[in-house]
Amino acid sequence: MKTIVSWLSITLLGLALGACVAVGASSGGGGEMEIRSGKIEQITQTQMQTNHDSGVGAILGGIGGLGLGSLIGHGTGRDVAMLAGALAGAAGGNYAEKRKYDQPLDAQQIIVRTNSGVLVSVTQPINPSLAKGMSVYVEGAGSEARVVAQH
Repeated sequence: MKTIVSWLSITLLGLALGACVAVGASSGGGGEMEIRSGKIEQITQTQMQTNHDSGVGAILGGIGGLGLGSLIGHGTGRDVAMLAGALAGAAGGNYAEKRKYDQPLDAQQIIVRTNSGVLVSVTQPINPSLAKGMSVYVEGAGSEARVVAQH
């Protein structure tokens, strides 16, 4: 049973360290960014999901549950209580994190006709300075794309 507790501890430590890793050039690296220009054809109000599901709630809940489980019983019963506490704490921490931080945000879907004639749709947080017919840049691609006004 000590082997299970050791593997559980190593797994939780790995998850904690993995949650801190930045991936890709868009998360702080000096990579290139694609920029296209065009005019806004349509702006529609919508909502977008946040990406606050970092796993910190599950990690902290698991550690807390592991600690509480260690206070119960002796021997094999204690090991089972620690494992059950870690699992229950991780599930509860994940639920609490999602409930508090993973709420939809008000956003806008912007349709831009680029100078080459291609329509591009970008969903981003609300930017009140954007309006239909305005000349804009579309920076980036995919989920990292943003529409900004030309000055």
